[in-house]
Amino acid sequence: MASYTWIRTLGLLLMVSATMGAAPKKPVDVPFGRNYVPTWAFDHIKYFNGGSEIQLHLDKYTGTGFQSKGSYLFGHFSMQIKMVPGDSAGTVTAFYLSSQNSEHDEIDFEFLGNRTGQPYILQTNVFTGGKGDREQRIYLWFDPTKDYHSYSVLWNLYQIVFFVDDIPIRVFKNSKDLGVKFPFDQPMKIYSSLWNADDWATRGGLEKTDWSKAPFVAAYKSFHIDGCEASVEAKFCATQGKRWWDQNDYRDLDAFQYRRLRWVRSKYTIYNYCTDRTRYPTMPPECRRDRDV
Repeated sequence: MASYTWIRTLGLLLMVSATMGAAPKKPVDVPFGRNYVPTWAFDHIKYFNGGSEIQLHLDKYTGTGFQSKGSYLFGHFSMQIKMVPGDSAGTVTAFYLSSQNSEHDEIDFEFLGNRTGQPYILQTNVFTGGKGDREQRIYLWFDPTKDYHSYSVLWNLYQIVFFVDDIPIRVFKNSKDLGVKFPFDQPMKIYSSLWNADDWATRGGLEKTDWSKAPFVAAYKSFHIDGCEASVEAKFCATQGKRWWDQNDYRDLDAFQYRRLRWVRSKYTIYNYCTDRTRYPTMPPECRRDRDV
């Protein structure tokens, strides 16, 4: 019996390692300066261990943020983040991809702070052709302030997948055949920031930032980028079809990943625009496909 259990466990481990949540080679702990630069309030970014770790600081005067040096058209992008601990109400820690034009595309992680003892809310959103309003919100199954956790995006021609510690929490499939725009021809930069949003972030703005608790600090490491770098004018990836995240195995989730996604939806999802009939009396087209997950 012990031998069978070991073999079954090994099989599960191999199945997880083969999924699209990680590149064939494990991402290395890339230092901040290789891929990123500060964008504002430079003095509110603190560097540690030779730049392999940083902290973003928010006080009543300003937050801060950074962006990637390059723009990318598809790829796999991840960071390890430790969220603001304690009373973080009113604060937002953001990690997102965004193009630079008016009808922009955007792929968002937004971590909404809360009062001490209340859980963080992770909000995701997808903008295509300048249109967003596709929010989903979940509670995390761990305390994101205690340790670093990995947050990543896989983006190719077929789907956008949001991962938390390699567990898929959301999939946005290419539904151009249903008349829904999909990000495919606008390179995006990667951004992260820590800022005050107490007009909406916590209980719709009812809970305000307690500045007596400032500075608020979010910590980062492992600034991994594996994408198709392109100029902002590029309309296609020059290496299309040749990168690991372009291959057949990464055009859809596998059965194990779908089970994990359903687990997140059943246990931790607290809002999904697809089921909000007040905002959307008619279900958005992409949601009909998403409903089959």
